[in-house]
Amino acid sequence: MMFFRRWVANRWTRQIVFFAALLAAWQAFAWIGPLPDYVFPSPLGVAQSLARGFQNGTFILGIVASMQRILIGFGISAVAGMELGLAIGRIRLLDETVGSLVLGLQALPSICWLPLALLWFGLSEAAILFVVVMGALLSITLATEAGVKNTPPLYLRAARNLGARGWRLYALVILPAALPAIITGMKLGWSFAWRSLMAGELLYVSLGLGQLLNAGRELNDMSQVIAVMLVIIAIGLAVDRLVFAPVESRVRERWGLQG
Repeated sequence: MMFFRRWVANRWTRQIVFFAALLAAWQAFAWIGPLPDYVFPSPLGVAQSLARGFQNGTFILGIVASMQRILIGFGISAVAGMELGLAIGRIRLLDETVGSLVLGLQALPSICWLPLALLWFGLSEAAILFVVVMGALLSITLATEAGVKNTPPLYLRAARNLGARGWRLYALVILPAALPAIITGMKLGWSFAWRSLMAGELLYVSLGLGQLLNAGRELNDMSQVIAVMLVIIAIGLAVDRLVFAPVESRVRERWGLQG
């Protein structure tokens, strides 16, 4: 009985049991359900599509193309968002003008930038990058602004008494104090940028995971659609667990915020 309780209490065990039950229910519905295979494929069919996509290289090329776009777009968003957030957080005039504009634009879903990007740049790489940048820029800006405004005034007074002025005050006091909020904004910005990229690639005929999704739809190949969706989910989870989670944990520990 004690072994069973420990087994149930284990986190990995619960997750394995949950996903095994989910796959079993999926397979059972595929067997007895009224939908044909090309509409509701079985887990085996999706696994075969995954294997085929990696074997012939189409999934690898799609991943490389999408990651290249997201890294460029997110890098631009991170740099511009941090600079804009630092400025808005410290300069009252910018806070009352540009800050209000950024806050209002944040309520706009990132997919709404796609028609504007198409009108400005046409069906091109620039249009996709624009949507990715706008998807991440605003959340990073607002998170950085919040981190700057929440910097304890005692830190600022102590730094000024020690002679810190100008860029030194930003680099040595304000930016480190705002870093936990900035990391959170980066994490949110990545998720928004990833979604925006997939939406843009659905319309732009080029290499990319979004275009593989669209190709599966056009071919009525639901196995490929679900396989690409699983790849997109896997990449999102990998980036969160391998990049943002360790950085966030390290920053929280360093700043004494770890429980």
